[in-house]
Parts: sequence; C-alpha cells; structure tokens
Amino acid sequence: MEAPQIPLQVSVIVVSYNCAGPLRRCLAALEASAERDKMEVLVVDNGSVDGAPDAVAEFPQTVLLKLPRNFGFTRALNIGMRTAKGEFFFFLSPQVEVASETVSALAARLSEEPDASAVCPLLMTPEGEPSPEFFKLPNPDSVSAIARAEAFLPSAPPDLAQEKVAVELPSLDAFMVRSYFMRGLRYIDERYAQSWADAELALQMRRAARKILLFPGIRATRQAEDPLASSMPPAVRALLASDWAAGAAVYAGKHFGFGVRFKLRAAAIFCALGSALLALLRFRDVHYHLSRFVNVLTGSRVDGTQGIM
Repeated sequence: MEAPQIPLQVSVIVVSYNCAGPLRRCLAALEASAERDKMEVLVVDNGSVDGAPDAVAEFPQTVLLKLPRNFGFTRALNIGMRTAKGEFFFFLSPQVEVASETVSALAARLSEEPDASAVCPLLMTPEGEPSPEFFKLPNPDSVSAIARAEAFLPSAPPDLAQEKVAVELPSLDAFMVRSYFMRGLRYIDERYAQSWADAELALQMRRAARKILLFPGIRATRQAEDPLASSMPPAVRALLASDWAAGAAVYAGKHFGFGVRFKLRAAAIFCALGSALLALLRFRDVHYHLSRFVNVLTGSRVDGTQGIM
C-alpha cells in the first residue's frame, strides 16, 4: 500500500534573475526548514545567463520554471502562483535566507488569524540588526512624489516589541499570502512589470478589509544587495526607471482616475526630457538620461520585449 500523501500547506515561490550565488544559499536554507514535507519550492527563472538554473538543479525537490527571457517580476510571480498547489503562497527573494522555523511559523500564524490575508517575518541583516522595509500606501496626494523619487515613502518604524503588528505596505521579499485571496484577484495585474506589484497587492487587501501582519518574533536574514546591482549598464538602469514610471501611471489611473494618470505621465516625460537636456549640456551620464527619456516617452517596461536584460 502507498503511504498517504501529506497535503501541501505552503508553496514557496522564488523569482530569480542572474543571482546564482544568493539563490543557492536561499534554497539551501529552505531545504533545512522544519516541516519541509509540507512545502513545495518553485523557482521561476527570468532568463538568467549566470548559471542560476544550474544552481536549482542541486536541489532535486525544487521545481524550476525556466522562462526564455526576462518578462518582469509580476508575470514571473503569476506564473509561479498558477503552478503552485499550496494553501499559502510564500513569496521569497533569492537574497533572503529563512531560519529553520520561519516558513512553518508563518503558516501557523496565518492559519490562526482569520482577519489577515498575509503575514511576514522581520528581516534581519547578516549582522543581526533589524532590516525592515515597510512603506506608506501611495495616495492621490503622494503618488507624484513617489513617482519622482522612484521609491515608496517609508512608514513609521513598527513596534518590534509587539507579538504582531499590522503594516500597510511591506516589501515582497518575504511575504506569505492566502492562495484563495490571490486566485480571487485573478493574480496580480500584469500591467505592473517589475515595479508596483507590492503596492497593488497591499491596496487590494486594504479594500477587502484584510490585514497584513508582521510577526517580529519570526525572523529571516536578508543578505546585502548583489554588487552587480550597483554596476548595471546605463540602458538597464534607464529601463528600470521607465518601468517604475509606467507602474506609477498604471496605479494612479486604476485607483485615482484618468486625470491623475495623465498628469503623472506628463510630469514623468517632462522630467526625463529636462534631465536629458541637462545631461547633454554637462556631458554627464548622457546615455542613461537619453535612454530614460526615450523609454519614459514610449512607456517601456521590463516585459520581455527588450534584449538588454
């Protein structure tokens, strides 16, 4: 007689792109997790060329979904969710290494919190210092400033002495969500390519009167940013800046109306044009600013149509 199969409780979804070293450490930490038999681990690789798929092959229980090119974070995440079978989805950055109890503890807390649709652990630096990333939800008054800054506005630091804390907008670096909530949304709007999926998801939870809870006693370690990220070619940096502007415009139009979106898009184009003209006059970082202007003008996003990443 065959032994009965243990139901999958958690589907861990890791979206990777040219991060073989961090990915290998992330997967090794997952393999050491308690109740590993109740988890499935899916790696959605966005067309890496650095051997990341080979790193996945070192972990036979991990499923690799290899995409031919970089379609952006949101589409890759959606592909992972459509494949996943768990009761909960756990989005995990390759830069994050979980402790042995992290995944099972989060799943237990989410099971116990009927008003919550998502939970997250406290992220720590390798030196053991808290490294939380929590932000304010963009609103009609703040979305223009956020679009210009290319970063969300930080929220007040959470009270880490509490057992649980409701948060507005956490990063998706380590984020566990009920699968039925995501299926009810029909997953994440793919007009968000590389940016703004986190804001969209947080806003949808607020509109559904559902909580996102931080559990400071549950920890995971976020490694330092990949040094390659600070040395990206100008064309890649320009595409990512344009992707942020495009995501802001989608968010504004979807939730605040056409007028806000039009103003946001016009401001982004004029800002990019001004920066390009200034770069030409100073002859400094010209390639980046000209590429950024063209990309913002055409609404370019990280969607697999560009051959630069």
